[in-house]
Amino acid sequence: MARFLRPGVRGYIISQLRMASDHQMGELGKGAGKGGGAGGSVREAGGAMGKKQAAEEEMYFRRKEQEQLAALKQHHQDEIEHHKKEIERMQREIDRHKGKIRMLKHDD
Repeated sequence: MARFLRPGVRGYIISQLRMASDHQMGELGKGAGKGGGAGGSVREAGGAMGKKQAAEEEMYFRRKEQEQLAALKQHHQDEIEHHKKEIERMQREIDRHKGKIRMLKHDD
């Protein structure tokens, strides 16, 4: 649903959802039993190392998301270019057939 919204509105909604989920989940990297969840031994221990690992994971997934969006945008650009070429090819075919019809009318 969020992909159909304008970028500014979409960003606002996503940030609100993240804040809401952080509030429900607790602070990432706080450790097991403290609302941070079990994310491995470092994150279970909590403290600065747990927070650092949680932040690195968050950055990794953001980077991954950006890469996926860039790939999707490129895919759509390639599709658009392909369809433009198909339109040009079909237009040449139409013109060729119109020329044949003119030749047939001319022969009558």
